[in-house]
Formats: sequence, structure tokens, C-alpha cells
Amino acid sequence: MPWQVFLVVGGFLAAKSLSPEGYPGHANPLGAIGRRYAKLAPPFMMATLFAVIASSWAGALMQHDSISPPATWGQLSAHALLLHGVLGFPSISAGAWYVAIDFQLYALVVLLLWLAGKMAGQTQLRWLVPFWIAVGVTLSLLHFNLDSEWDNWAPYFLGSYGLGLMAWWASDPKRKPGAVALLLVLVLLPTLTGLLVEFRSRIALALAVACALLLFGRARTSSNGPAWSAINGLATISYSVFLIHFPVCLLVNALFTRFTPPVPELQAAGMLLAWASSLAAGAAFHRWVEAPLGRIFDFAGSQAAVRPSSA
Repeated sequence: MPWQVFLVVGGFLAAKSLSPEGYPGHANPLGAIGRRYAKLAPPFMMATLFAVIASSWAGALMQHDSISPPATWGQLSAHALLLHGVLGFPSISAGAWYVAIDFQLYALVVLLLWLAGKMAGQTQLRWLVPFWIAVGVTLSLLHFNLDSEWDNWAPYFLGSYGLGLMAWWASDPKRKPGAVALLLVLVLLPTLTGLLVEFRSRIALALAVACALLLFGRARTSSNGPAWSAINGLATISYSVFLIHFPVCLLVNALFTRFTPPVPELQAAGMLLAWASSLAAGAAFHRWVEAPLGRIFDFAGSQAAVRPSSA
């Protein structure tokens, strides 16, 4: 269920970065997809290697379903390509499937923007992209999301992700009320129809999150003070915490399973320790892994972009 929140927020932020006003067109779709891969995959693979080590250490301390068997080279290669689910390899770390799906959804939106731009030509049909997303949401909720065989592919999750995209475009304060109403119809009609065909609590949650983002997603608030500094800091390291929390929690769980008695108070302390350790490890991972890798790939990308023009 919490993944639906991530999917809707992911779509909301994708619309903000790729097409804030919902216009068709993208000048360099392959470049955008490559930058997304470079942002997601390198730190993901480093965290995956940490998960392999953590599983090995935890396996020496306890027996538990969360401990993965030793990873194979094929499994690691599939993870590096973000194709582990598609190719049928089990995930090494919790949440690994989400990184792959996020990449697929982002790439799908980029390609839709590019294709819509080609179709619109010089007319810049402003409704082409929202209309296509509404069609995608409809197909997702009425077909793909009803078939678990699709749960390793973007169309299965496009309903939730598309709700986030539409929430960003509908929340534009410069958009006329009639246009907002049309956007809401485009997204609410297939969503409510999908819930009537087969009620899914995850889709109902996605709709609720999208409505909250529509109402409050662009609200301006004062960002001063220590509380906001802490929130901004947590937002900065959030991807690193997401990546590294599984191996950290696995090791803490193994240590408490092996060396502490099953006393509720001690196990509760273990949960708090796992939470605090995940935040600390996420901050360290961001500083020493995610941020340096980001600078390396940003530099490599800028060099590749400059080289053809200087030839």
C-alpha cells in the first residue's frame, strides 16, 4: 500500500520536471532517459552490493525469509540493467522492483511527450499529452492492473503514476477553471470506473493521494526554521535511505535475533535502533556514494554533450 503514495508522488514530480504545463514535445528523449538511468542505477547497484553482503552476514546469525540466497552474476547483471523483474530474477533488496518500475514509467512519459510533440507539429496541441495520459490511465485500471502477469511492467502501475501527473497539471493556478474541470473528468472517470469494475484499495489510496496533491501540492509555506531544515535534509537523503534501509534493518534484526531475548521492550528498542541506523546510514550513503556518483555521471554527460559540437 505505501508504494501507491510513491507512485503518485513520482508522477507528480515527473510532470513538474518534464512538462510543467502539460505541453507536448521533448527535444532529447534518449538523453533524458539516460540521465534518469544514471541517477537511479549506480547508487542502486552499490546498495544492492551492500544488501548481498548484509544477507551473507545475517545468514550466519539467523534463518529468515528476508535473507536472499547468494546472488548470481546473472541476477546482479539484471539488477544493473533494472530488468530483474522483467527477466524473472528475484529482487536482492526490498524495494528493488520499485526502482525498476519508476525508471520504466519515467521513460514511458518521456517517450509519450516526444511522440506527442511529433504529432502536434507546429500547432502545439496542448491537450494531446493529458489526453494520452488519461487513455493510459484508463487502459491501466481497466486491463493491465487487473492482471498480475503485468506487475513487472510500467502499464500495470500507470494508473497510479498517471494520477500524479494529472494532479500536477490540474493544480496549476494559472489554468482556467474550465480546463481544470476537463482534466478532472479525464482522470476521475476512468479511475472511478476502474474502482466500480473491481475495487482495489491501492487504487483508492492513489486517488486520495492525488486529490491531496491537487489541493496542497503547490501550496507555498514558510520554509524557515530548524523543523523545515530537518525536513529538507531528510528529503535530500530520501533516495539513499530508501536504498540502504533494507541491509541495515536486516543486520539489526539478525543481531537482535541472535543476541537478545524475545522481550517486547528489547525488540521495540531494536526497531528504534534499526530506524535510526537507517537514517544515519542513508545520510552517509548520500554523502559518500550517491552524491559523488551523481557528480561523476553529470560530468560525463556534460562532456558527451559538448564533444560533438567541438569536433
